[in-house]
Amino acid sequence: MTALLDSLLELIRRTSAEIPDDVQQAILQSLENEKKGTIAESALKIIERNIALAKQKSQPICQDTGSILFYVDAPIGFDQIHFAETAREAVKLATKKGYLRQNSVDSLTGKNDGTNVGPGSPALHFHQHRNSTIEVRLVLKGGGCENVGAQYSLPDEKLHANRDLAGCRTAILDAVMQAQGKGCGPGILGICIGGDRATGYELSKTQFLRRLEDRNPNPELDRLEQDILSTANELGIGPMGFGGKTTLLGVKICAANRVPASFFVSISYMCWAYRRQGIALNPATGTVQSWLY
Repeated sequence: MTALLDSLLELIRRTSAEIPDDVQQAILQSLENEKKGTIAESALKIIERNIALAKQKSQPICQDTGSILFYVDAPIGFDQIHFAETAREAVKLATKKGYLRQNSVDSLTGKNDGTNVGPGSPALHFHQHRNSTIEVRLVLKGGGCENVGAQYSLPDEKLHANRDLAGCRTAILDAVMQAQGKGCGPGILGICIGGDRATGYELSKTQFLRRLEDRNPNPELDRLEQDILSTANELGIGPMGFGGKTTLLGVKICAANRVPASFFVSISYMCWAYRRQGIALNPATGTVQSWLY
């Protein structure tokens, strides 16, 4: 077994079994904020115990280990083909070891070969940069939260949402209302304003690579993020839709250029089982130099 394969296998294991510290802290803070003796508090306590048991037993936090999304930042000359081959082998091995559920199905035949490897699985996103570092981030995104993602085309007459940030706000809050009781909340939103239909969704998911406590460097988007978060948590939807103060744990927004004829708002929803982890690799050996979250 190569060092790179070992590193990717451990990345998958940790991502599946251990919630990132920033997410756990947000969940614990939400537990403190909920009224004692409510169903919301009970739901968050169950989530807290689930997180602890998964880490202790090195087992998946959720039985739905979801879509496997690799994001790789690498230098010029990096062998993407070798990395992709090794990543697929790591996914197969992780599935065999039980870190991942046998979760990838042929869309035409319905067959599941039990490997989690096939067209589009795992998904690999490579980004080249001008330094020598190699950083690999992994997101495991469950089907329940994926099902409540939404894309709006503005203007939307039904919502009275125009092509401006106020219209974007209306669309995003509508998506939160439509998702209530679904998607295993409290959730996290990744949003892209603009782009085309495909890049909008793709960029919205890159927002899940951000830490929950970070702030958007764009002042307008930062204000919108904070506004959506506070407003959503005043709706009373709460954990799992049971009511309460914690509907969302975070909101992350980016913007992309669009063509004049289109104005899309693409919203990806992440469940409380926010499985995101990353590693910095030694370029020479493929061993883990540090963990990114």
